Amino acid sequence: MAVGVDSFNLDFLSGINLGSVWILAGIVAFALFFVIIVGGLLILWLMNKKYYIKIPLYKNIGNVPTRVATYKAKNFPIGKAGDKLWFVRGANKYLAPATLQSANNEFMHWEREDGEWINFVMGDLDKDQKQAGIKYIHQDMRSQRIATANLLEQRLMAKGFWEKWGVVIGYVVFFLVISVAVVMDMYMFGKVLTQLSGILEKTKELLNVANAIQNPANSIIPAIALFMIKGRIK
Repeated sequence: MAVGVDSFNLDFLSGINLGSVWILAGIVAFALFFVIIVGGLLILWLMNKKYYIKIPLYKNIGNVPTRVATYKAKNFPIGKAGDKLWFVRGANKYLAPATLQSANNEFMHWEREDGEWINFVMGDLDKDQKQAGIKYIHQDMRSQRIATANLLEQRLMAKGFWEKWGVVIGYVVFFLVISVAVVMDMYMFGKVLTQLSGILEKTKELLNVANAIQNPANSIIPAIALFMIKGRIK
């Protein structure tokens, strides 16, 4: 059955506001932009997490061993037998996995003159010095230590009044304030106890009166009350 163009009812378009359409389009565009940004950051974080291996690189500069950079590397699988290399980011270099670890996931390397990177660790300095016959304390070090001690002593003796006694005075003032506060609290507590004792005495007297009313045989108060009531009736 053929349907003509005139048979379509386009009245439903008249109720659509153009402003609402733009607002909806803006919301959709913002949501897509947000998803793209979050997804991109998540991908970057996951990619950066793979580079968990730290490689401090040392080499001789002016005959002095110097750390020139700290690279990060990740595992690079080779084949299906479980073999792998390390890919060093920033140096674009592939290394055999190192075994000498200087810290958690940190492997120091030394760059030789031919550019080869060699994994190494620091030796025992105490042992090397003992084997070389080096004395730990010599006259120059002792003289420097004595001079430093003298300078520190002069610096401590040259302290000002508040610098020297400020902490002690502060503690004394603090304890005085606390003592005054405790004395005032005890004084106010004594006044409260005095007032409370008076209230207890009044309460005791009222209880005695009530007890006498309930037991007329033991008191003359009900008889007096009855005499006063009769006098008012007359």
